Amino acid sequence: MDAVQAFLQAAVRTATPLAIAALGETIVERAGIINIGLEGMILAGAFGALAGASVGGVASGYAMAVVAALALGAVAGFFVIRLRSDQIIAGTAVNLVALGVTGAFYGAAGAALRIPTSAPLAVPLLARVPVLGPAFFQQPPATYLIYALTPALWWWLTRTHAGLALRAVGERPRSAVVAGIVPGRVRWGALLFGCALGGIAGGTLVLAQAGTFAEGMSAGRGFIAIAIVVLGRWDPRGAALGALFFGAVSALQFALQSLGLDLPYQLFLALPYLVTLIALARTGGRLAAPAALGES
Repeated sequence: MDAVQAFLQAAVRTATPLAIAALGETIVERAGIINIGLEGMILAGAFGALAGASVGGVASGYAMAVVAALALGAVAGFFVIRLRSDQIIAGTAVNLVALGVTGAFYGAAGAALRIPTSAPLAVPLLARVPVLGPAFFQQPPATYLIYALTPALWWWLTRTHAGLALRAVGERPRSAVVAGIVPGRVRWGALLFGCALGGIAGGTLVLAQAGTFAEGMSAGRGFIAIAIVVLGRWDPRGAALGALFFGAVSALQFALQSLGLDLPYQLFLALPYLVTLIALARTGGRLAAPAALGES
């Protein structure tokens, strides 16, 4: 029983930054933009969290994480929305800029030896439920953000005029213009929202998990979040479940390594990514993306 509980706790902990980033990316892609720069925004958010927490604590860390990611998102938006540049190329450039800038500033400033971190917060009563309680309801506050955002974003996308306008822009932007919708304005809002959540995801890595910053610590999470959006069928509920699935596979990787099997450790490290690729290969051809996704 303790082993199952520890496995679930690790799965939820690993899934948290992925789910936050994937929820934001879901909104961005429903507006017709592939935010390849999400990886860089998570990294920028992680560095911003380190800088903010070093000065003003956890709340300041999360605030600076959002600011750093929004600044990078504004650059991406200028090229993608304003100049109508290729989204893949612009996103790749953003990732390279984030990697270079965070590495340069981190190397110049040196490592922060101690920064405040976000402790787990137990939900009364629910945290006492056997096995599931500690795994899902004794987590840092960032995890509870997922529980609130997932139904809220689903309701907003499917039950509000603003959500319908965003989906129209992602499907038929020219028809949206006829209906009085300004696609550029909608895409800017969606992109900045996704960037903000990407920053929070990066901040979670530093403030709720690692407790420090390392160069390149996003470690492909932005690309995994984009894959999770596809697996989740561009639905916030699917994105949250997809992140939990990836978190469970990652936790399984740690469990397999602890068994002391006589296998190269790189095989265990590759397991979550391999499973994601297999899942994409099996379902990708049957999924219908927003019709205007990726169009400049």
